[in-house]
Amino acid sequence: MLSNPLVSEDAINRAMSELARLRRFSGSPAEFWPAFLGAAGALCGAAKATLALRDPQANQWKKLSEWAGAGSNERVGLSFTRELINIAERAAREGGSAIQALEATATAGLSHYIIGVRLSLNRPEDLCVAAFLVLNATEQQAQEAAVRLKLVSDTPQSYLMSSAATQARTDVEKFAASLDLMVSINAEKVFLAAGLALCNGLATRYSCDRVSLGWLEKGYIRVRSISRTERFDKNMAAIKAIENVMEEAFDQDEEILWPAPEDAQVVSRDHEKFAREQSSGHLVSVPVRIDGAAVAVITFERASRHFSQTEIQQFRLAADQASRRLHDLHEQEGWAGKRAARVMRKKLATYLGPENTWAKFTTIVATIFVLFSLLIPIRYRVEGTFILRSDDVSFLTAPFDGYIQKVNSRPGDSVAASATLLQLDDQNLRLQEAEAIADQARFLREAERARATNALADMRISIALAEQAKARLDLVRYNLSQANIKSPVAGVVIEGDLRERIGAPVKQGDPLFKVASMSSLYVEAEVNQRDIQDALEAVKNYGGKAEIAFVTQPKLKFPVTIERIEPAAFPKEGENVFLVRCKLDSAAEQWWRPGMSGLVKIESGRRTLAWVMTHRTIDFLRLKLWW
Repeated sequence: MLSNPLVSEDAINRAMSELARLRRFSGSPAEFWPAFLGAAGALCGAAKATLALRDPQANQWKKLSEWAGAGSNERVGLSFTRELINIAERAAREGGSAIQALEATATAGLSHYIIGVRLSLNRPEDLCVAAFLVLNATEQQAQEAAVRLKLVSDTPQSYLMSSAATQARTDVEKFAASLDLMVSINAEKVFLAAGLALCNGLATRYSCDRVSLGWLEKGYIRVRSISRTERFDKNMAAIKAIENVMEEAFDQDEEILWPAPEDAQVVSRDHEKFAREQSSGHLVSVPVRIDGAAVAVITFERASRHFSQTEIQQFRLAADQASRRLHDLHEQEGWAGKRAARVMRKKLATYLGPENTWAKFTTIVATIFVLFSLLIPIRYRVEGTFILRSDDVSFLTAPFDGYIQKVNSRPGDSVAASATLLQLDDQNLRLQEAEAIADQARFLREAERARATNALADMRISIALAEQAKARLDLVRYNLSQANIKSPVAGVVIEGDLRERIGAPVKQGDPLFKVASMSSLYVEAEVNQRDIQDALEAVKNYGGKAEIAFVTQPKLKFPVTIERIEPAAFPKEGENVFLVRCKLDSAAEQWWRPGMSGLVKIESGRRTLAWVMTHRTIDFLRLKLWW
């Protein structure tokens, strides 16, 4: 090694040891550069050193770091600063080092020198120069110092390569940890299970006391998963406090660390309060983002030690990796209506914005509805109930006292005219008939015998008795002809289920059947008195057109026309109603039966929806307030 009386051998050895350490230095650049300038300055006996980097865009040199040793002179230091750019340009241009004498000293042969050395970095196009001020040195000593500095000019490159390798290893470890965590998350098919797997994995890997996951729901962050806890009460004070912590990070969309660094630019009041009340020690909250927008927050708690920047980076990476899977599972959570609402809200947010989407949509729909209800007239119809009736209804009664022998029909059966519905027992009538015939024959013979004996009085008595027997015979035969109860018209049996009364006695005049003719059906509607004026106008202006729908077949509608509205109302269920008779505009269906009921709607023109919705309320207020 060249001798240099400016630097002792021990100082050189210490400087070389320091430079060797800096080649493997793992700290930040802000720590490396001052240490490098100090070690290099000690190696060449410099009193001052400055690091300058050329900005290719601005085409000028920028000072990055400075170092000052013992024996620095202020006047010489000013000269050194003035010549810094010149020596940097020369060192960069000459490709290695440059030496420039600043001024001579009082001692013959000694001067102050500025030595510029270009440093080797990772990219050849980067121009970085370290300038050193050497005091009271000969030209040979300055040359020796320049040689030494050039020999160690690759130290920054070694440091950068070592840092890059260390960073690469760290990145690989972080990525591997995230992949391991994603394996357990991807294995889950339910959002809650996936969130619990994420919290448990993070808590175990980073020795956290508790890891909590909160998700955005209805504009607020709600805790969904807590490490090592399958169930928890959402109304607990601790859970509410965690949600406040998450809200603080979510509102600022920033990672919040507690205890907060001195240069922190975020508000951490809720984190401080939570750490004090829960004795958590150290906290960090990391937002979970989807497409750049925060949708969730993960909060980490650990009392043993603080969270390092490397761990926070790993938390951020884990959140980014798990966000999409968790988001997809969260979208699949809930019943079909809830999932459809999420999809609809997402589509609406494209047009209305992500904030207050439902409120905006509701306002727009309400505005459209109000305008529609006020300006667009719609079809208006008066409603009422109806019963299907027949003009031709026959009541069949027992013609004489007797017993039911046979029943041929029951309610709902269609019958033809003169069809036998019921047979009465005629055995007794047959006996009475035979007795009446015998009496008649006997009295006629007695009359003949009296005529033969010329007993005129007895003859007349016998003839009268024979006529009496004949009258009784006619009555019996008439009753025999009425023993079969027949339908007087073609229609439907609507009353009279006597199948369980076979053999039971009946008295003359007892009702047996009611038969309605299907050829004379009509609709009898009941309209409330509050709507009768609209019904009258419907008859006058729209021909009384209406539609009916039966309770049994509400999907089918049948047209009818109003024939007559009864002039007087009658009370029914606490209200007054008017009877409205309507004729059928189409043939009766086979399944129709008298007595069927349903809903009738009478055409009453077109009215605005606002009038339809409010006219009854307005009429009520007019009656109550008399205006």
